[in-house]
Amino acid sequence: MTDWLNFLSLPLWFWLYILPSFFIIICLVFRSTMKPVLKPIWTILDFIYLISGVIAAISMCMILLIIVIQMGTRWSGIIFEGSTEFAGYAMASTSFFALAYSLGKGSHIRVSIFLNWNSFTSKWLNVFALFIASLISTYFARFAVKTNFMSEMLNDRTQGQDKIPEAMIYIIKMFGTYPSDWYGLWQNYEEKWIYTPVWVPQLPMSIGTILLAICLWDHLSRLTVNGVSSIEQEIVK
Repeated sequence: MTDWLNFLSLPLWFWLYILPSFFIIICLVFRSTMKPVLKPIWTILDFIYLISGVIAAISMCMILLIIVIQMGTRWSGIIFEGSTEFAGYAMASTSFFALAYSLGKGSHIRVSIFLNWNSFTSKWLNVFALFIASLISTYFARFAVKTNFMSEMLNDRTQGQDKIPEAMIYIIKMFGTYPSDWYGLWQNYEEKWIYTPVWVPQLPMSIGTILLAICLWDHLSRLTVNGVSSIEQEIVK
């Protein structure tokens, strides 16, 4: 789990750490030039964060729906296999998909006692905090994705009683293959229910941590370009 494979003849750590850091330096030096270039990108990213928040809200509603169905099946004497596992998967989806959206809305816990001294310390302490957070979240996202590949490689399956249609696995795999490979992919398809591969419920974790890393680098670029933090502050009334 410690190898860093090359991408385009450069090590992966260069693309994940050096290149984004260099981009932040460019934003800091060429603020007026970068602002009109990045503004439409910021709008697109805000929309992606909003979609992520909507998915988190839907996942939360799924938890309630599963609990209601579970209550109904108990009253009627019907067995709902894997209900606890599915509720856990929905909870994980709620938590990780909400990370990026809640960050922009100021819902993450932030110790701001040192940010209230003056505008100078507020800006540069924010830059430092966001930079460190960006590095850590990128590291987390990288290994979250690698965990997915490891689970798929080991064919790791759930320890519970939850099963999903095999077709769902092939549909998800279609997003990671070329259209020319889809016919060969579906050649092995069998119409049956299988125990949930662990990498399937792990996908929200990987996607959520990737979005969080992008969001942190994004807000760091906004801070360096605009001079003020774009993270909304929660106001207690």
